[in-house]
Amino acid sequence: MHYNKIILAGGNGYLGRVLTDSYKDKTKEIVILSRHEKLTENNVRTVVWDGKTRGKWAAELVNADMLINLCGKNVNCRYTPKNKAEIIASRVLPTELLGMVIHDMFEPPKLWINLSSATIYRHAEDRPQDEETGQIGEGFSIDVCNAWEYAFNKYDTPKTRKIALRMGIVLGRSDSVFPRLLNLVKLGLGGKQGNGRQYVSWVHEYDAARSTEWFANHSELQGVFNCTAPNPIKNAELMHTIRKACGIPFGLPAPRWLLEPGAIVIGTETELILKSRWVLPKRLSDSGFKFQYETAKEAVKECLK
Repeated sequence: MHYNKIILAGGNGYLGRVLTDSYKDKTKEIVILSRHEKLTENNVRTVVWDGKTRGKWAAELVNADMLINLCGKNVNCRYTPKNKAEIIASRVLPTELLGMVIHDMFEPPKLWINLSSATIYRHAEDRPQDEETGQIGEGFSIDVCNAWEYAFNKYDTPKTRKIALRMGIVLGRSDSVFPRLLNLVKLGLGGKQGNGRQYVSWVHEYDAARSTEWFANHSELQGVFNCTAPNPIKNAELMHTIRKACGIPFGLPAPRWLLEPGAIVIGTETELILKSRWVLPKRLSDSGFKFQYETAKEAVKECLK
């Protein structure tokens, strides 16, 4: 399918680059809403906005085929009061603003996909969590997800179909989690983290991009969708898979007591490593979507190509 116009709000980050690469040959024009100016490259141009106030940028949304909102400060940081406030505001404010603008438009975008996170579900080692039977957890990161999705649903948009995409950990070679895990493995530190029994719900970057196209092409789909591969993997097994793919037989484990001070040193939170996210993409699979990378072994192999 060919598109006239796709808008990526906050599209200069890792996932924005993945989506731009995926759509640039299928779309007449990609518009990135960003706080920073950038030169136009072929059919990709940047329009400046602050994510907080209406402005000329709103005209870009008229009759767009798809708006994907990726705005949000990286959660890979210490949860200080300042960072917590920024993490929430950087998601909630742009989402509310987009909802308000779309609500008032005569010809709004046909589809609005808003990023959310699979971390919204509780720590689960007993059974998988899906959109229908999953239980929402508690704690700061869940508060963020709830506020984010509340902002997304705040305004009625009868002419714009909406999808809240609860994304798992995206695996790709250029950025995000995978290069960091790979570095640990290469340094001989690629053993299990904590007890290694916590589940990792992941999705390959290629499937993350493909899922958005699936939604664009299936006008009957709306609401909440988990975007995670159908085979979550335990942390110990994931680390073993990466070691094996690299031909590195051994990796020092990182017990919980070691992770705590280590997380402080590298400026992150242990919850990002130790929480068990056992999430399944029930609604995506039920709709007929087939993942190109169903197992972590296939995904890791592709990332190392």
